[in-house]
Amino acid sequence: MNAPVRRRMPAEQRRTEVIAAAVAAFADRGYAGTTTDDVARLAGVSQPYVVRMFGTKQALFLAAHAETMRRLEQAFRDAVAAAPAGQPPMQTLGIAYRELIVDRSVLRVMQHGFMLGGDPVVGPQMRRAMTSIFVVVRELTGDDDDAVASFLATGMMINVMITLEMSEHVEEEQLIARLLACVMK
Repeated sequence: MNAPVRRRMPAEQRRTEVIAAAVAAFADRGYAGTTTDDVARLAGVSQPYVVRMFGTKQALFLAAHAETMRRLEQAFRDAVAAAPAGQPPMQTLGIAYRELIVDRSVLRVMQHGFMLGGDPVVGPQMRRAMTSIFVVVRELTGDDDDAVASFLATGMMINVMITLEMSEHVEEEQLIARLLACVMK
């Protein structure tokens, strides 16, 4: 009996799958708690393949973080393009950001990256990522620096609340519900 012929996956498609696995792994376990072996298992490839593809765990993390930033920017651009006439752009971006909560991996990887701001290699890229978000929000809304900074501050608060899993613990503490209501309005 002939075995089915396995077609080789194009390298770019495999890279995309490995990055998706890295986003999931880093979101769950953070930078320090994730290994290239964890990512390889999730992606269904060998650990040496992941290392050959990215070189280091740090480079893999940077690729995963860049993917989350790409997804954030795309979500913002798509939301503005599809927004109902008359809806304020900042409100549109706020809705798009809250919709990202469904896939917590995006926001968690962003947060893990920002926590590495003191790292000499990762830090500069995280600072560029944050300023890039600032530029994109400014471009899409036309709002001034203060309004954009306020929007970003609320977004970072949402990230912290997600990292703390506050929505899962609303019943435990009345103040959690109050804080969530303030931030998510």
